[in-house]
Amino acid sequence: MKNVLLFLFVLLSANVVFAQRDSVVVLDEVVLTDSRLRDFSNGIKVRTLTDSVLMRNSGMLTDNLRATTLIYFKESGYGMISSASFRGTTAQQTAVVWNGININSQLTGQTDFNALMPQNLDGITVRSGGGSTQYGTGAVGGSIHLNNQLDFDTPLENKLRLGYGSFDTRNLFYKAAYGTEKMAITFGLGHFASENDYEYLGTDQKNENGAFSNNAFDLAFGFLASKSHLIKLYHHTFLGNRDFSGTLTAPSDDNYRNFDARTLLEWVHFKSNRVQRVRGAYLFERFRYYPNNTNENFSFGKSGNFQVDYDYKYELKKWTLNGIVSANSINAEGSSISTANRNQLSAILLVSHNPTEKLSYGMNFRQDWVSDYQSPFVFSVDAKYQLLQNYSIRANTSKNYRVPTFNDIYWQGAGASGNANVLPESALQGELGQTLSGNGYKVDLTGFYISTTDLIQWRPDVTGIWTPINIKDVSQYGLELQVNMTKKLGPHRLVWDNGYSYTKAIDNETKNQLLYVPLHKFTSNLAYRYRRWGAFLRGLYNGRVFTTTDNNNELSDYLVLDSGLEYRFPEVSGVELKTILAINNLGNRNYQNVAFRPMPNRNIHLNLNFKF
Repeated sequence: MKNVLLFLFVLLSANVVFAQRDSVVVLDEVVLTDSRLRDFSNGIKVRTLTDSVLMRNSGMLTDNLRATTLIYFKESGYGMISSASFRGTTAQQTAVVWNGININSQLTGQTDFNALMPQNLDGITVRSGGGSTQYGTGAVGGSIHLNNQLDFDTPLENKLRLGYGSFDTRNLFYKAAYGTEKMAITFGLGHFASENDYEYLGTDQKNENGAFSNNAFDLAFGFLASKSHLIKLYHHTFLGNRDFSGTLTAPSDDNYRNFDARTLLEWVHFKSNRVQRVRGAYLFERFRYYPNNTNENFSFGKSGNFQVDYDYKYELKKWTLNGIVSANSINAEGSSISTANRNQLSAILLVSHNPTEKLSYGMNFRQDWVSDYQSPFVFSVDAKYQLLQNYSIRANTSKNYRVPTFNDIYWQGAGASGNANVLPESALQGELGQTLSGNGYKVDLTGFYISTTDLIQWRPDVTGIWTPINIKDVSQYGLELQVNMTKKLGPHRLVWDNGYSYTKAIDNETKNQLLYVPLHKFTSNLAYRYRRWGAFLRGLYNGRVFTTTDNNNELSDYLVLDSGLEYRFPEVSGVELKTILAINNLGNRNYQNVAFRPMPNRNIHLNLNFKF
């Protein structure tokens, strides 16, 4: 361990210019704030969602990821709190990374995916498997990466999206991008709101307290100060106002309002085969919960996270080495949390090597020092080998961990209590995958195994008070299959993307499946395009899930189909218009992904997408 830290110190102190590459680092490399995702994922399963797929969904990130990935989402009614389960892990074990920074809540340890709008992003990538070495505590099951892109020397481009649909649902998104030789800027606004008063199929009830209004602002700015110095600024603000839906058995009149803001300032120095980065970021979150939305009495919670890090990367022949030192200062307070503070220092070393054209591998190491917990030394090793021109295999293994959240430790509320003695989670995981690709097709098969110790779960004690406890031992294992086919014949183009997962998540003491982990999930996305016309059909099958730890209660499996028709109008005066008419829940299926909280019946949405 001492040798690793010593090598990291030497790396970060180095000022040697290696001359193996004479050319200046391409600018495209340094405008990628999350370049580690590309440079140090040799043997990792990585999936990027395309713009065309993202634009077919209405307004929230949950809609996109649920239909196109194998991640399971618990959604307490449409538009309400939405959390992810990645390979049978918990929502707190899925990291969400914005431009290279982990943005999971410091209060809950997870991200609400209905508080994220994908339309103002330039890329969404899903990285499977443990990522604690790169992305810190919480990246146990996988990570979801949200990135903004800076394009220099590009003309002004505007995108406007207007939409309206069932349940008085409306959305408006505007995005502008412009770049010169020395400057690039992207600006985005988003609004997504709905009365959300859909019928509960099979009953005479409606979703009477489900209205929501979400608003977002995004900014990305880059300035090329010289041939080797780049300054970047990213900012995001989100304002949400949601009435929380009731259940089939209990009405609701509560309301939840949240405000999230994050700012990242980055200086990049690039020359020859080395890149240095200094970053400073501030992340703020605040919520107000109103038990009765007719009065102004509320409880609240808020946290601030200031982070600064130094990143030094250089390339030497077939090697890429990246050393990072990062410091975090976190504070939180609220109605149910006394003032809490946490300071953290991290040292990270990432290594990637391509000894031959067919073989590449990586080794990553991380050590954290946390003020209120003893953090373990974590590592990951991954490799990829190209056996044939169209066939490759990959493997990775890692040790991961998650520090308890402030809610886990300090929460003191009605019917619930934090636990100051709860232990950090630790996990070992392994993955083996293979990819076969050719002209118009790609098949990927992955097997994974995760062994988690001291998994944190909130459970009621003998007095009925909910409190977090450590489950001694949990195992998650399964298979994932992705099949993608593309066919182009003259003006006809067909794309068919399919995914299937088999997931066992077992409490090794009781031998029962963990809560809300489907044994089977299947997604299928079929898209057809002919000249200016297009059509798509989406299918989502979700297997049954258990809702109690004894596995005696469950939610039934369901199959939901969505379809749509697209038309691209001829360009007029430099303005392009594309219309998308979507019918969601085509079969009018009555289904739930959280007990007693029905999801919407059949509904229609129309979007007008302008580009000028």
